[in-house]
Amino acid sequence: MIARLALYLHVFHQIALGQHIPAADPPPFIPDCEGDILFLLDSSGSVSYYEFANVKGFIGELLQPFTFGPNDVQASMIHISTTPILEFPFNQHTSSHAVQQAIQDTKQYMGDTNTGQALSFAKEKLFTEQAGARANVPKVLLWVTDGISTDDIAEPMKLLKDMGVTVFVVSTGRGNYRELSAAASQPPEDHLYFVDVDDLPIITKDLRDSIIEVIRAKRLKAQDITSSSFRLTWPQLLSASTGHYVVEYAPVSDTSRKLRKSVTGDQTGVIVSNLAPETTYEVTLIPETNVHYMHPQTIRVTTLEEAISPAQILISDSRAHSFQVSWSPTPDNVVGYHVLYGPLPGNSVELLEVEGNQNSTTVDHLMPNTTYLVTVAARYKSGKEKALSAKACTQEENSKVRHLRFEDVGPNSLKASWDAADGNVLGYQVRCRRQAGSSSLLSVPGQVHNVVLKDLAAGTSNKICVKPMYRSTAGRRLCRMVHIEAASTTKGYEIPPPA
Repeated sequence: MIARLALYLHVFHQIALGQHIPAADPPPFIPDCEGDILFLLDSSGSVSYYEFANVKGFIGELLQPFTFGPNDVQASMIHISTTPILEFPFNQHTSSHAVQQAIQDTKQYMGDTNTGQALSFAKEKLFTEQAGARANVPKVLLWVTDGISTDDIAEPMKLLKDMGVTVFVVSTGRGNYRELSAAASQPPEDHLYFVDVDDLPIITKDLRDSIIEVIRAKRLKAQDITSSSFRLTWPQLLSASTGHYVVEYAPVSDTSRKLRKSVTGDQTGVIVSNLAPETTYEVTLIPETNVHYMHPQTIRVTTLEEAISPAQILISDSRAHSFQVSWSPTPDNVVGYHVLYGPLPGNSVELLEVEGNQNSTTVDHLMPNTTYLVTVAARYKSGKEKALSAKACTQEENSKVRHLRFEDVGPNSLKASWDAADGNVLGYQVRCRRQAGSSSLLSVPGQVHNVVLKDLAAGTSNKICVKPMYRSTAGRRLCRMVHIEAASTTKGYEIPPPA
């Protein structure tokens, strides 16, 4: 209050001395404001046309930097006259241009100064959903008066303040200080202004700042809503040294199940969990502080439908002895998964346990070329279980021949022998690429592990490869180079290093 008086005296001093007061810069854009502002405009015969025009200009300047709309600031106006007259409701104008034009087009109605009737009209007709008022945003009433009222204002003003409306009073006349200070919200030094109608611009910024303190976005909001939880957020209202918050929540259908959380004053959010799916909760944020009273804020939050997990299963990276199992989704109300698998046909079943935040696992130590039934069962916090099954097939063996060796069995002939490859081998292919003469390809059954190669010219090097064959694929081949000695040298052959 002292700072405000000092500002007024400074400006009055400049006016008295005839000094030029520089024009104020356009007010900056004001973000993060959300509230319903109702102007109670004295349109009675006790106000001159000159005064009425000045008040209109003052209101227009006051609202200049705000943005308007259903998620920002909304404005409405009532005329005080013999009977209350609605100029425009909250939901009529949704842009700054529209609001400014509506204020400029406002006409004076004259009549008696029945302010009490206008206040009752505001409570019953304006701060309602039908007039566009919103349930969970701050509400402000700005009453601009010449200080005269022909009916009682105490009771209707009290009812408005009881419903959470913050009342600012601007008196441009000789109003009764005691009556006006009782009408304004407490403390009066922050909500009551006395100023001559010609000097309204002096208080514009100070009054606007006070209104911003009320309507700056302080609304409780719910985010990250799931079937079992949501996150509450709110702007900084307290500090660790000035108080704490109490969060109360309960299903709307059974308020006796109310739960409470205590949150320190320096926090601006909390996660509410362990909730029932598809349930509407009433949530109240209560600021607890001895500094000044703050209204509790209440919202309703409906949790989502319980996510069904798993909704799908994917089998990938299938090999002879393993495959990968993946599933989705992985909602936060799942505590874990059971992955069961067993060969078909058969009665044996193995179990893997997987954490609830994981969506895949590797199943190994399996039999090749085998069909498995895989079941993924989700275990919910509520104790419920939901399962989904799929079939998975391991691949056939794909190993290579081992220990390929050779034996001289006659002129220009060799016997190639090898150890059996792993798995269900249907047969082997033996290819001989001769240095002299045509290449040959022999096939032998899976139980045969040797073959005789003929027509190998003396003094030549030949490449011999053996490859296992499975039902749907071929294994890896094993190759060796074999040199056939000339007849005049020592009988036999030699094996060069592997090709």
